[in-house]
Amino acid sequence: MPKRKGDCQAGAGAVKRKYDVVVLGAGAAGMMCALRTGGLGRSVLVLDHAKAPGEKIRISGGGRCNFTNLHAGPANYISTNRHFAKSALARYTPRDFLALVEKHRISWHEKTLGQLFCNDSARDIVRLLLDEMRAANVTLELQQTLGGVEKTESGFRILVDGSTVEAAALVVATGGKSIPKMGATGLAYRIAEQFGLPLVETRPGLVPLTLDPLLLQKLSTLSGVSVEAEVRHGKTAFREALLFTHRGLSGPAILQISSYWREGEEVQLRLEPDIDVLERLKAARKANGRQALQTALGDILPRRLAQFFADEMNLSGAMADQSDRQLSAVASAVQAWVLKPAGSEGYRTAEVTIGGIDTAALDSRTMQAKAVPGLYFIGECVDVTGWLGGYNFQWAWASGHVCGEALGGV
Repeated sequence: MPKRKGDCQAGAGAVKRKYDVVVLGAGAAGMMCALRTGGLGRSVLVLDHAKAPGEKIRISGGGRCNFTNLHAGPANYISTNRHFAKSALARYTPRDFLALVEKHRISWHEKTLGQLFCNDSARDIVRLLLDEMRAANVTLELQQTLGGVEKTESGFRILVDGSTVEAAALVVATGGKSIPKMGATGLAYRIAEQFGLPLVETRPGLVPLTLDPLLLQKLSTLSGVSVEAEVRHGKTAFREALLFTHRGLSGPAILQISSYWREGEEVQLRLEPDIDVLERLKAARKANGRQALQTALGDILPRRLAQFFADEMNLSGAMADQSDRQLSAVASAVQAWVLKPAGSEGYRTAEVTIGGIDTAALDSRTMQAKAVPGLYFIGECVDVTGWLGGYNFQWAWASGHVCGEALGGV
C-alpha cells in the first residue's frame, strides 16, 4: 500500500512536504495518474479528505466494478467538444487497463455490450491501484482538509491541515458533484474558477427520472415492473431495461437517456422493441378469436403493464371483435408511449456529473490548463461524460494515464 500519513513510513515528523507532483483526489483518475507519474520517477503525493481511497470504485457495478468497456470510443462520450477525448482514449485503451487487471490476476467476466466486471469484488481494483502506487513510491495521505491552493514562481503551494506542501505541478482529480454522500464537493470547479478556467454548466447524469404527482399516481400500479424498452430523446435512443419505480422511471435505458434529457422535454418509450406488437396481436386474433384482448396483450408485456393499458384504454372484448384500427391503437400506445418527466433524482443518486471544466481550456494530449502551466484536470471534473457501462472508468484511466505520462516527461 502507498505510504500514508500516520504510517511508520510516513509519520508526522517524516512526511516530505515538497514533491514534484501533488494529486488532489484518490479516486480512479487520481490514482491512475499518480501511479504512472511515480512510475516514471517523479515524487508524488496524493491527498484526499476521505477515510479510504477509491470509494466510488468500491460501490460501482453492484460491488463488482464495471471497470471498463471494450467498445469505449469518442462516440460514447458527451462533451461540448466531441473530439477532445480522442487523444487520451486512443493512447490508453480498454485493452491496456485489462492487461493491468490480468497482471494482478484479478478474475473478470464480460457482460452485455462489452462491459467488463470483476468476478469477486470491486475492492480488487482498489487494491490493484494501491499496489501499483506503492511500487511507484507514491505517498497517500487520507482524511486531509484542504485549506487552499496558491500559485508560486516554482509551482504551487497547497495548504492542508495547517501545514504547507509545495509542488512543481498540481493535478485536480476530485470528481464532480454526483453522490455527495461519498464525499463529492465540487472542489475542482472552485479551483478552476480560482485560476480563471471556464466551466460548462453542470447537471446530474446517469440518473433516474421523476414524474409529477398526477402521472405518478396513474402509474403507481407499475412500481417494480421491469421491461425491455427503447427509450428515445430526439435522435438519441438506448435499448436496455426500463424500471418503473415509486418515484418515476429508472433502469439502464432511463439512466442512459437522462444524460441527454433536459427539464420540460419528453421521452418516447418503445416497450418490447424487438417485438412487432401489432403483428403479434393480429396473429393472436387469428389463432384464438375468443381470447380476451387484455389476455393477448399479457402474453407480450408483463401482466401489470398489460392491465395498465387495458384500464387506460378501456380495452374489452374478444380478439375476434377487434379491428385492425383498434389493434393499431393498442400497439401505438405500447410502442410510441410519450412521457414528460418532471425532473431527476439529482446528484443524490446520479452516477456522474455532466459538464465541468471546459475542454477548450485544456490540452487534450496532457490535460494541462493552457493558461496555467503545471495545473492539470482529469477524470469526472472535466467536461467529458461517458455512457453507462464502464465508459466513465475508461475515461478516468485514460485521462489519468496521459496526464501521468506528461508529468513524467514521456
